Amino acid sequence: MIFPIVRTALVSLRRDRVSLVLSFVVPIAFFSMFAIIFGSQHDTVGRVKIIVVDQDQSRGSQQLVKGLQNEGSLVVSLKPEATKSQPQPPDYTAETAEAAVKAGDVSVALIVPHGFGEHPVAFGRGQGSEPIQLLFDGSDKIAPQMVGGLLQKVAMTSMPASMAEEGMKYSEQYLGSFTPEQQKKMKDTLQQLQDRETRQDANGAAPAASAESGGGGGVIAVTNRSVVGENKKNPIISFEAAAVGVMFLLFTASGAAGALLDEAESGALDRVLGSRIGMGGLLTGKLIFNILLAFSQLTLMFLWGWAVFKVELFSHIPGFLVMGLSTSFAVAAFGMLLASVCRTRGQLGALSTLLILVMSAIGGSMFPRYLMPEAMQKAGLFTINGWALDGFMKVFWYDQPVSAIWQQVSVLLAIGIVLFALARRIARRWEYA
Repeated sequence: MIFPIVRTALVSLRRDRVSLVLSFVVPIAFFSMFAIIFGSQHDTVGRVKIIVVDQDQSRGSQQLVKGLQNEGSLVVSLKPEATKSQPQPPDYTAETAEAAVKAGDVSVALIVPHGFGEHPVAFGRGQGSEPIQLLFDGSDKIAPQMVGGLLQKVAMTSMPASMAEEGMKYSEQYLGSFTPEQQKKMKDTLQQLQDRETRQDANGAAPAASAESGGGGGVIAVTNRSVVGENKKNPIISFEAAAVGVMFLLFTASGAAGALLDEAESGALDRVLGSRIGMGGLLTGKLIFNILLAFSQLTLMFLWGWAVFKVELFSHIPGFLVMGLSTSFAVAAFGMLLASVCRTRGQLGALSTLLILVMSAIGGSMFPRYLMPEAMQKAGLFTINGWALDGFMKVFWYDQPVSAIWQQVSVLLAIGIVLFALARRIARRWEYA
């Protein structure tokens, strides 16, 4: 009797398409997503968007900026993107560059100070000109280190004449005067390097450089300064609370919406439809309940984070309320749609698990989106998780006002309206059953 039991189980599994997908498709999909994320980071370095402000405008600083622009791992912006109101925006200044980092537009900004071109090289402390300022967003732990190393590499490859000239000065200062023959040979070498730079400038080409060149001890002085999150007690916990909270809100809303299937199975739904409330009123009531349930769960999550992990909740109450309610509305409508589509509780559990895990992986609940490849980051914008986490980051990390999250709130509300409208239309099947 063992083999007939096995055959019966196989036939049952083959008929249950949701279970088949959950057993064989979902593992491959998750493996592929994480392979894309981590595999691409192993093969190629992700491009980092930075802002560069050249206050010096000397030959040396211009060569450094051009070298940064030609660096394949960086996307350098010297001015904001053109808009209809400002078709030709001015170059970034130190103030506007810092404001862009604080707003989350970029993770790193480089400020090249006045006088940099006079003494660009800093062999030792207190040497060279004023240091380059590296302003960074503390939520991104990788970008500042990556940009700092690339800056040193570009300095060595884009300004060979300046490097050689400064090196000669330091050698003569600490080792003593050179003989006339040595001085002549060094001048000839320096002239060759300057001629080479001139030809490169004329051709618009960047000097060849090994991708393995590192920052080392630093040939140019750099001062790192965090302009976002430096005074926060435990800011990353607020991101984790939102990331985990949104994922479980989706599970909670889907499970709560499943009560509609229980009522249909027990016959209670027919009695409700026979009353004055109708299907529209029933779905609206369940939607409101699911919104309150989801918002209560999210509030409890953040209260626990405030009490145990020092999340700065009460200083962000307006933003939390707006983002929490709009996110709760979107996930509640998502749950209502799944309940309307499915025929049984079993189908709802399998389908919701499949969709929520995929959305959470792509949307950033399992892995920060800013560490994903650019294509995966864009794909995350097709999920509730992606828009919700962007909004919570603006509130809790960037300390932005409610007016700054209008885009995230608008998208979440639009998602909720569309999903609920679809749920209402699909639920008509019970009215005509």
